[in-house]
Order: sequence, then structure tokens, then C-alpha cells
Amino acid sequence: MSKVVQLQYKMSASGDFARRLHEAYVSAGICSSVLSLYSDIPSGKNLASLGTIQHLKSRLNNHLQAIYTGKIKKERGLFSYPLFGTDVSQVSSVQNADIIILHWVLHGFMSIKNIRQLAKTGKPIIIIMHDMWSITGGCHYSGDCTNYTSDCSECPMFESGDKRKLAASGFKLKRKLYSDFENLHFISPSSWLAECANQSALTKDKPIYHIPNLLNHDIYKPHNKQLSREILNIEPKQIVLAFGAVAIDSPYKGWTYLMKALELLGDRISSDDVTLLIFGGTSDSTQLDNIPFNIKNMGRVMSEVEMSIIYNTSDVFIAPSLNDNLPYTIFESLACATPVVAFDTGGIPDMVIHKKNGYLAKYKDSEDLANGILYTIQNNLKGFVPSDLDHDKVMKQHLRLFDNLEKTSK
Repeated sequence: MSKVVQLQYKMSASGDFARRLHEAYVSAGICSSVLSLYSDIPSGKNLASLGTIQHLKSRLNNHLQAIYTGKIKKERGLFSYPLFGTDVSQVSSVQNADIIILHWVLHGFMSIKNIRQLAKTGKPIIIIMHDMWSITGGCHYSGDCTNYTSDCSECPMFESGDKRKLAASGFKLKRKLYSDFENLHFISPSSWLAECANQSALTKDKPIYHIPNLLNHDIYKPHNKQLSREILNIEPKQIVLAFGAVAIDSPYKGWTYLMKALELLGDRISSDDVTLLIFGGTSDSTQLDNIPFNIKNMGRVMSEVEMSIIYNTSDVFIAPSLNDNLPYTIFESLACATPVVAFDTGGIPDMVIHKKNGYLAKYKDSEDLANGILYTIQNNLKGFVPSDLDHDKVMKQHLRLFDNLEKTSK
């Protein structure tokens, strides 16, 4: 059986890709370890994080990158052009591994040069694409731009000028990396991103695998709704709508469309009957002032058990994302039997089946988002996880991939 090491910027107790995969791998008998730059959980056997020197290097990289990308159009989201990071190719867990998996390793953890250092080991490298950065010149979601299918010149994330060349430069560096090494493989959690990767000039000739995310159903499962509401001190007869993200006012998460939808909904449902349950971070709390319903703001949630209680408390989880891959919030909600209302975009249709376990609203249409919330409530829809996301089925896909890589790398 292959020894696997996963690399990720940060491990968190509230759930993250690498830790969840690590736990699933260990349960399946795979020898797995995780190496991160930062960690919110104690280091232990096969879970390690880097030290102060690497942290300082990360902070310097982020400071200089912010200067480099200072003229970015904030409404288009995140752009990363890593200047430097940490060479982890000599770390024992990496040297002992048969397969190396890269998750989100930016923000000063690794640069393209560092990924090249890993590729030089000759070991199979799996890049799990949690957004579009691996297939573009630097943006994490391209929106309406398709320049990644050619060369990312004339990047719309920047005003005209020298800074606009950053995307083309990042694209060129990745193209050189990808063409120099045959041991790079790409996993897309969603069918949408897999199709994007097949169209990208960077990855159209590379191995692309569509393997969904995994979720621990021992935590995320249906519980007694009334008991969950007692825990959060919410009235039993309230209609509870939930919304949340790491940063709820991120340009990707559709907050302005949700506010408009709630305003429209306020004309159709008594404000006294509805509670909006919000979790995550926001840079401006005044954005909540115009919402016509009762608000319970949970702030940043650091426990998966607490997240499960939030989903079980809710009648509907709303995910008005404008750009998203295969968001865990939707996965978690459906696993707790709470239906999801979301825009029909990105990888979300892999999870939400229209008018079955939720509602897919027309893209950027707040009125249809409001219609979807009402439809879901009035028809008492229940959430469920589609069969393609079944834990055992997804785990078998990982095992088959490992077996194939092990055979071809010998």
C-alpha cells in the first residue's frame, strides 16, 4: 500500500481538506501524513507543521505579493503570484512518501519553484484543485474570463499597465513546470472544474481525474431539530435560514444577491417568523443592518460538532455563490438533511438536484433565489447527498488512482 503525504497551507479543527482525507485514508488502511505551514490542532503522529522561520518567510512573501498585486480589481476576487516559499522536498515525511498530494499551498507556503523541487523527486505528484489557480495565470476564479484557454494575457483583474503582465508571467511559469514533468496529476472535485482543466492551455494534455470531496458522516448527519434549536436558543416554530462562509462578504459568495433576495422575501413572509442564522467572518457588520429578519450571528465557528448543530437547526441553507467548486458547506448541509438553495453555477449542480434536495436558482437572479427559498420551505424539501458523493464510492476512486500511479511509477 502506498505511503501518502499531503501538503496544505493550514490545518484547522473546524474541518479542512487534508485532515478529512487523512482520516479517511487511515480508516482505509493507507499510511498517510499531513505537513502544513500552520495548524490549529496539536502536532502528533503523522500530523506536522513548519516552524517560525517558515512563518516569517510566508509573511514576507505575502507582504511583497500584496505590493505586486496592489492594483487588482477587488470585485474579481483573489489573485496569487507566489514569490517564494519553503522547500519541503527534504522533509522526512515527503522523502518517505510514495505519493505527494498538494492541496492549497499558497499564501507563502510554496512557490512554483518549490513545486518544481517536489516534482524533481520523481514521485507522483497529485494536485487537488480546490479552485482554478492551478489552471490560470493567477486568479482563483476566472468569472467570465476564458483567457486561461490560451495564455492569460490582457488579464481583466488588473487595470492596463505592467501589472497586467503578472497573469501572463504566472501562466508561463506554470506552463514550463507542467511541460517539464510527466509525474504531475490533477484531481478536480467537481465535473465543472474538470471540464475547465481540460480546456486550459496549461492542463489540457495532463491527466485530469474527477474525484469528489469526502465527508465524515459520523459528524454531519441528521439530529433532532428541536434539540438543536434549544442548544442555539432559537424558538421551535421559527423558519430558520442559514448562510455562512469563511468570509461571508467575499466577492465569490454572492452576499449582495442574498441581501436583495431576503429583502424580497421580507415582503412575502412575516419578519417575526424568520431567523437568519449566519456564521463566518465579515469585515463590515453593518451589512447586516438592512436584513428584515431576526439575526443570530454565530461568528467564526471552530468546531465541526457546532457546525452540524447549525445545519440541523436550519430549515434551508442558502449558498448564493457566484464562483465555487464543490463547497463543503453545501455538502455538510445536505448530509444533515437540510436542503440547499443556490445559484446554478460551478460545481454546485453536482450536489444540488433541482427541486429534489434543494433549488437551483438562475445565476445572479435574486428574485429566483427568493423564489427558491419559498419553494423549499413550502414543499418541505429534505436534503440528501447524491449517490456520486457516496463516501465508499469516492474512497474507491482514490484507491484505484493510487494503485495506477504505483504501477506506472515503477
